[in-house]
Amino acid sequence: MIVFDLRCEQAHRFEAWFRSSGDYETQLAAGFVSCPVCDSTQIEKAIMAPNVGVKGNRKAEAPAPAAPSEKQQPVAHAPAAFAEMMAAFKQHVEANCEDVGENFAEEARKIHYGEAEDRGIYGATSADEAQALIEEGIEVLPLPTGRRTDA
Repeated sequence: MIVFDLRCEQAHRFEAWFRSSGDYETQLAAGFVSCPVCDSTQIEKAIMAPNVGVKGNRKAEAPAPAAPSEKQQPVAHAPAAFAEMMAAFKQHVEANCEDVGENFAEEARKIHYGEAEDRGIYGATSADEAQALIEEGIEVLPLPTGRRTDA
């Protein structure tokens, strides 16, 4: 996993985790990366300070606490903002991908092995079957539960 400091066109800064730099580029191009404050998808990497370990013979100094930014959301609102972001992600998937229902694992394998058209899909499968897909190298991502937003 890799974490990037990101910035939207309105200069809101936030961080996001990705499996790789390539995953970041893919998700950015698909419009999956958006600002948690203003929902903009005009995102770029912000300058990051590397986390360099101290030499073994030196005592690490505690970092100075960061001053709170006016644009940062209070921690108390973070769960609500995350829930909204996940709901928007789910809505995006439902609007742009095919629902294959209970055939998700079978269809994901067909796509992965080139036996079916390469396309975005979603559906249902068991946790064990999802783990088996991951072990085969097939990328899957659980969606938040709840009712479909377009039904």
